Amino acid sequence: MRGLLQKRSARWAERVFVAEGAELLRTALRAGAEIESVYLAPEGADDPLTLETCDHALEAGARLFSLAPGVLERVADTVTPQPVLTVLPMMDGLPIIDGRAADLLGSLDPSAQPLIVVLVDVRDPGNAGTVLRTADAAGVDAVIFSGESVDPYNPKTVRASAGSLFHVPFSVEADPATVAASLSGRGYRTLATVVRDAEDYAALDWSVPTVVFLGNEAAGLAPEVLDAIGGTVAIPMDGRAESLNVGVACAVLCFEALRQRRSPMSASGTSTISDGED
Repeated sequence: MRGLLQKRSARWAERVFVAEGAELLRTALRAGAEIESVYLAPEGADDPLTLETCDHALEAGARLFSLAPGVLERVADTVTPQPVLTVLPMMDGLPIIDGRAADLLGSLDPSAQPLIVVLVDVRDPGNAGTVLRTADAAGVDAVIFSGESVDPYNPKTVRASAGSLFHVPFSVEADPATVAASLSGRGYRTLATVVRDAEDYAALDWSVPTVVFLGNEAAGLAPEVLDAIGGTVAIPMDGRAESLNVGVACAVLCFEALRQRRSPMSASGTSTISDGED
């Protein structure tokens, strides 16, 4: 258990991950996720709602193990751990390595104007979880973890997603430039987020199939990645801040897209930024 919580290699070797807390277990059950096993600390055994959730997990085919006092504190990665740890298989068809990202994206129809978010070298698990939660709320069709981005199954990412990990299709792809080239070839507009000297996000037409690349907060997107992306987009700022948190930037862009797609007649965006040559 400790290895699954602390090591990416252990999670991917066994192809399972851990969700902490009864609320994430409830969310997983509601989403129809397969539950492998549930570990219940003594503190959770005193809570009727937690016990009810564990009963639902048993009914769904999970195994339930009761932990002795102090065991959870020794294996958990938080100071005050939740009294429930759930072990789940990695979701079939969603977390993908070595080219399978194209299979997930291939299931999306560009004529339906999908919106896809690609994280590039985003290493902070809290930010990655916030992006998943934002993508869920804004109706994003898929999230891709690329480059040196954090493992989507990192327990802090799972926690920060607040259950959205079970709602948003996502995949893992090694090379963001390959993702950009592949999606451009399928008719998607690809956009790199930059700080300045780019198209104002509010002036864009977000009704077209679009892929937004979000880079590492400190370094942004590498030149070779930018070269593979068809256009750039920026969020104008009036204050003295140099940039926005990647989760905040994702929210601004995705909710502008949602606003336009819900009310196309009121959308202010007019520019499409073509990927190809005239």
